[in-house]
Amino acid sequence: MRMSRSAVGTVFMVGALGVTMTALAYPAMLGVQTTSSSPSRIIANTRYGPLTEADRDFVVKVRAAGLWEFPSGELALQKGTSAAVRTAGQHLVNGHTALDATCRKIAPELGITLPNQASPQQQGFVATLTSDKGRQFDSDLANILRVTHGTIFSTIAKIRATTKNTLVRQLADQANDTVLDHITVMEKTGLVNFDQVLFQETSPPKLPAADVTPPAPRPGEPEVALTPPANATPTSPPAPPAQ
Repeated sequence: MRMSRSAVGTVFMVGALGVTMTALAYPAMLGVQTTSSSPSRIIANTRYGPLTEADRDFVVKVRAAGLWEFPSGELALQKGTSAAVRTAGQHLVNGHTALDATCRKIAPELGITLPNQASPQQQGFVATLTSDKGRQFDSDLANILRVTHGTIFSTIAKIRATTKNTLVRQLADQANDTVLDHITVMEKTGLVNFDQVLFQETSPPKLPAADVTPPAPRPGEPEVALTPPANATPTSPPAPPAQ
């Protein structure tokens, strides 16, 4: 799914975790046959506290974020034309390796089925970065990732402030630290267009739910684990919370 340059400019802002927390994403997998319009609806009671629709969708979206930002980081390590871009790529790889490990650890405890693929929109971002070359790659990486991370802050804060589930709360803490780290390294590339970023963050496009929802895994499909290359350089990313 190759995205045109104009399309990237108008839709990339909702890619990282999804600005709108799609409450219809994975209801049947939890044995829920219907969904409500309220993200606060409790869909399961666990020993870690009640799990709401918003809690479940947050875990799914964190997992989906890694499924496109991790390969984007690998591309930055391969194609980045400056040390700052390659460093940003290493932070993406390390940060989402840690977040993904947390998601895969807590999902079975909460009865959440995780996707193995990013959303169609997110896959489009990776296709764009894959086809980019030289400074265009550097610029697209810095601006796409800066917008998506900047926008998700409010979603993380809301989940952290409202969830009654201790595992979801810990994931929100870790995600907040990781997102701030990634925002920082994108800005350090010197390529972020802050006027464009602000516009994209405050003028979100309205996309069909199918475009921003990661597809459900096929029955019996092995779970994908994000594994950094053997020669990966540690960047001291935020450590996953203790359980």
